[in-house]
Amino acid sequence: MEPLIQTENSQISLPAFFASSSGEETFAAGKSLAPLLGAGSIVALKGPLGAGKTCFVKGIACGLGIRDEVTSPTYTIVCEYEACTQAGSPMPVYHIDAYRLKGTGDFSAIGGEDIIFSGGISLIEWSDRIEGCIPQGALIVDIEISEGGKRLIRVSVKEGGN
Repeated sequence: MEPLIQTENSQISLPAFFASSSGEETFAAGKSLAPLLGAGSIVALKGPLGAGKTCFVKGIACGLGIRDEVTSPTYTIVCEYEACTQAGSPMPVYHIDAYRLKGTGDFSAIGGEDIIFSGGISLIEWSDRIEGCIPQGALIVDIEISEGGKRLIRVSVKEGGN
């Protein structure tokens, strides 16, 4: 049976697949995922350089009502934003870029587990670099660049252990 995640107004059967021919379509795919996220959600993004991971995250951020400019935290590692829940209360959103981390030890050293288990929403680019820290139940977004520069986006749930 395929996992199904849902909120009051949205549901999606996983794995889900999106095809994108532009940054706007990648953004829209990310935005469509936002209503499914809530306290404690972890979205782990994978894909090569230039695949559109940050563009996808910008779509999620827009869908969560974040008005700040969202940029890749390549050098800062973590950026924190504030979303608003449907009940109107603030929800922290952590945008993490693991590109410069050398593995799970580096992630632990910056307090990564404390961040992703803090009850906020965590969006992790280059999550394959810290695979051992991504918990079961996290949403995995795998972006591939295909023929002609199109993007194939697969959203699934991480199963098994950490």
